[in-house]
Amino acid sequence: MSLPLTALPGVVPPYAHWVEPMAAVTVSQGLGQAATTTLVRVLLVVLWAWLDLAGLEPHFLLNLPPFSFHRKFAICLASNGVIFFGDGPYNFLPNVQYTSQSLTFTPLFINPVSTASASTQGEPSAEYFIGVTSIKIDDKTVPLNSTLLTIDGEGNGGTKISTVNPYTVVESSIFKAVTETFISEAAARNITRVDSVAPFDVCFSTENVLSTRLGYGVPTISLVLQNENVTWSIFGANSVVQVSDDVLCLGLVNGGSNPRTSIVIGGYQLENNLLQFDLATSRLGFSSLLFGRQTTCSNFNFTSIA
Repeated sequence: MSLPLTALPGVVPPYAHWVEPMAAVTVSQGLGQAATTTLVRVLLVVLWAWLDLAGLEPHFLLNLPPFSFHRKFAICLASNGVIFFGDGPYNFLPNVQYTSQSLTFTPLFINPVSTASASTQGEPSAEYFIGVTSIKIDDKTVPLNSTLLTIDGEGNGGTKISTVNPYTVVESSIFKAVTETFISEAAARNITRVDSVAPFDVCFSTENVLSTRLGYGVPTISLVLQNENVTWSIFGANSVVQVSDDVLCLGLVNGGSNPRTSIVIGGYQLENNLLQFDLATSRLGFSSLLFGRQTTCSNFNFTSIA
């Protein structure tokens, strides 16, 4: 099942500042009781997914009747993205299909200590963490303190996925190492650094930057996951932000020296990537940038029949 990523009555989705405003969903008085109950359950599942991705813990939903969906949902964020419930296939225009078998999977982790703004002491986090083990830029390993990439006994460190943060937020020493390597690799492509533009620290002239099918031709950032063969590649469409006609900025924000989480992957880096959250098996499936198959998250085919 799939639904447009729209706003529920009285609920602001975590990705609201990226999603075009759309009409609220209402329940028609003409619906029968069974249909109304089904629709309400669907809306509650949408609410559950949004609260989860926002880092909030929707425990008030736990005592509701069980849903008929598998414990699996997927998101595809864009100016008008989509959220899916259950398994695929996921069909996009023009004639592009993704299934679970075509995604790359990495384990989802639970932080033993909640990182939510409101939680009970000793309660585990309801947010989604993945196991980044190293970072590469154009296949060069970034020198960094790898202990920051793991979650310690107090719940600090690690990498989580967030639709609350518009851009990826990185602990300061990791930020320094990543940006220095990115600047060096950009210079090797004759890309010139220019003055920073808030909230970004690292910006470049668009001169000498080529446009490619995957966005601007800048160094590729790769998050290495459970082994060297499993990487989440971040191409130009997700790594740099065009702030003016002649300036691009690296879409990373310095999170300071003691953040609760070392890397928070933000909404801009998630755009036009299909992400499947398989809660039953604690896995995240990801597609890489959809531009590689000449489609976008806005091109979901709502009229297709799986």
